[in-house]
This record gives sequence, structure tokens and C-alpha cells, in this order.
Amino acid sequence: MSHLSRRDLLRTSGAGLLALAAGGTLAACGGSGSGSASGGDADTGTVTVWSWATAAEALRGIVPAFEKDNPGIKVDVQDIGEPAIWDKITVGLAAGGQGLGDVLHIGCDYLPGYMEKFPGGLANLSELGADAHKDEFAKGLWPVVTGKDGHAYALPWEVNPLGFFYRKDYFDKAGIDPESLTTWDDLIAAADRFKAANPGIAVIGLNKAANPTPDLDFLQGLMQLQGAFYFDLQGKITVASEPAVRALTIVKRLEEAGLIGDTPGVQSWVPVMKSGKLAVAAMPAWVAHYLEKKFPDQSGNWRLTKPPAVTPGGKRTALVNSTHLAVSASSPRRRAAWKFVEYALTRTASVNAMFNAGGVFPALTTAYTDPLYSAPSAYYGGQPVLKTFADLATDGGDPTNYSGDYARALKLVSDAQTKVLLKGADPAAVLQDAAKQLAQQTGRTIA
Repeated sequence: MSHLSRRDLLRTSGAGLLALAAGGTLAACGGSGSGSASGGDADTGTVTVWSWATAAEALRGIVPAFEKDNPGIKVDVQDIGEPAIWDKITVGLAAGGQGLGDVLHIGCDYLPGYMEKFPGGLANLSELGADAHKDEFAKGLWPVVTGKDGHAYALPWEVNPLGFFYRKDYFDKAGIDPESLTTWDDLIAAADRFKAANPGIAVIGLNKAANPTPDLDFLQGLMQLQGAFYFDLQGKITVASEPAVRALTIVKRLEEAGLIGDTPGVQSWVPVMKSGKLAVAAMPAWVAHYLEKKFPDQSGNWRLTKPPAVTPGGKRTALVNSTHLAVSASSPRRRAAWKFVEYALTRTASVNAMFNAGGVFPALTTAYTDPLYSAPSAYYGGQPVLKTFADLATDGGDPTNYSGDYARALKLVSDAQTKVLLKGADPAAVLQDAAKQLAQQTGRTIA
């Protein structure tokens, strides 16, 4: 998948994640965010919102209604670009909040690092009333926006449940019903039948050499289906945990079964998909619109179901990533900024307007009552794909702690996966080595 993410759809330029933390640009501080609501209680004026690309455009779409309902507050949504926005936020936080926008659009892979490395940089939204909305979002997201002090420092905007997109025509040729594949073992067991019926077609596409960037979305999804990740909620290293080893073992077995196709480089996944050489995209909610946009000639061939479980009877839901809106603690208009965040993310009309405008699948579960989530899609053979994702989001998933050291973990685990895919290495051994290196680099303990 070449580390394909929603940012590849939203971004206007840039290469991605590793530039932030791997280069050590986050100042070394401890604790979680602790910004206070006091001193920034202005509830009028112009609120500046930082976002990027189509997400910024979606936010602009709700500004007229907000300004009408909140006289005295104006909103200026700025498209900072991605990854430029991460550098700007980092520099602003490192400078004590100078030059920051009032509202900041932040991904789940950056938010924990900002809270850990810059305590006091983000406003304490619990003091402004955020806790009243705690149960309104997909289960598993609230811990992501909560600091170690138990207070919320952002509200969830976008959520991406993991799905299992598949080419119905290819599986039909093999006489395999993907709905019956309840575990990844079931898929591996059907490998010979699938390959015999579909010569030259791979099931999963991975950048095996991880060149030039890691390709771990699939592996991470397998971990998240088990409620695991590189770190636990206390920040301890779980890179070599049993769920992690099971996940990498599945990757190895898929490779040995001949079901993984190589998609080298950053952009190769798209042309391989375009040529019809991949049968599955084990990817999250935003991909529903992406496939339709990128591969219109494959209309009618694709379907969606829940991802197979890692273990028999295991979970088939995972929230693989999310984005959030936070308020800068240095903003003199924190109350006005909070009013906009609350208006944008806790109202069904707002989040669905933004979903229609920018494809940002909402974390607010009341949004799913809208008929658009049960509408059939011609591209998916009349299947209501959004309903599948709405059901998955309603079920929720286990919270994921990316921590402030995600980029370091990403590089080490990527190296481990490459050793497994290219050299046949033992998953447990390479992950244990990765965990030891991560502990040495970060000072964190291994769980």
C-alpha cells in the first residue's frame, strides 16, 4: 500500500510523517497538555483555523452558518498545506504558542506528541465543556484526545474504521465468498484456489523494501484488530507483544502463500491497482470515495465487508486513524475558538455538511442517522458501503496510543517487516530486536 493514507488524498504537497519526530524536532518535555481556559476568555473577534486541502475547504463551508448563529465571531480558515502544517504547529508550540492559529487540525499520530512534548501548548477543553460530549463519538477515540491529567485537549473530527474492500469478480472466479472469511487464516487457506483462478493477481499490495518510506498500514491494522499497537496506553513499548508477533506472522504467511504483490516506491500502489493486479484493499473508510475517484473503470467490481479477525472469534473492528480539532492555549480567543470547534464537531448538520464537501468520515455517531449512510452505491454494485463503516464506527475500537515516539517505532518496525518479507526472518526475533532498540532510543520501558 506504500503507506497510502488519507493525507495522500488531502495533501497538496509533502512527503509525510517521519520528518517531525525522527529528526528530534519536538522539544524534550514530559507530561500531558495542561493549557488553562483562564486568560483567553474572549468570545468575540476573528478565530483563525489551521487545516489543509479539502478538509480546510469543508470547514469553510460551515463558516457562514456558524457566523450567523454566533454574532460577533468571524472565522478565517487557512489552508496551511500538509506536511507544512506540522512544522508550523511544532515551531509555534516550541515558541510558547507564538504565531499559532486559534484552532488547529491535528492528526492522531501528532496529537500525543504535542501533548507529551509541549505541556500547556493546547487548551484544556474540559474546562470549556468538552466532557459533555465524551460519549457522542466513536468508542475508542476519547482516550486519544485525553491527556494524562484526564482532561480533553481536542475533539474528534474524522474517524477511519478499517474495512476489507475486495474484487468480487476475482473471488467469484475462485468460488470464494469473502463474507465467509472470518479470519486471515481462512484467506490463507484459500490461497491456492484464488491463485489458480486468478493468475498474476495478488491479494495485498505492499512496498516490501519500504523504499523510500515505511509501508505499515496493513500491519498496524492487524495489530489494532487485536487492540494492540507499538505502545500501550501508559506509553510502554509493545512492539514485541504477542498481538504484534501474530500480526507480523500473518504478513509472513501471506507472503509465503504468494498473496502479497510488491508495490515498490511511494506511488506504485495506484498504477498496480489501476492495472487490476490487486484483489483486496484492507483499508479504512476514506478509501470508499478514493477508489471510486481513482479507478472509475472498475465500477461494479468492488465490494466491502468487515476485515477478517486475527484469531478465531476475535474482533473485526478497528479504528485505524483519526483527526481532531484542538485550540491553542496561547489564543486570546479560546472561548470563541471552542465555540467553533463545538459547532463544527458536535452537530450532525455540521459534520455531514463537511463529509459531503470533503469526504471526512465523521467521528460523531449521531451523524450516521442521515439517509446518506444507507444509500446504495452503484460503484459497489448497489452495496451501501457507508453503512458498513457507520456500523463499524458505532461498534468502535480500542484506543491507539501513537505517543510522541511513533516515528521511531515506525522506522524500526518497518525494518523488521522488510527482513521478514525479503529475508524470511522470524517475526518474534526481529520484533524483539526492534523493541530493544526502541527502548534504547526513547528511554521507555518494554511492557
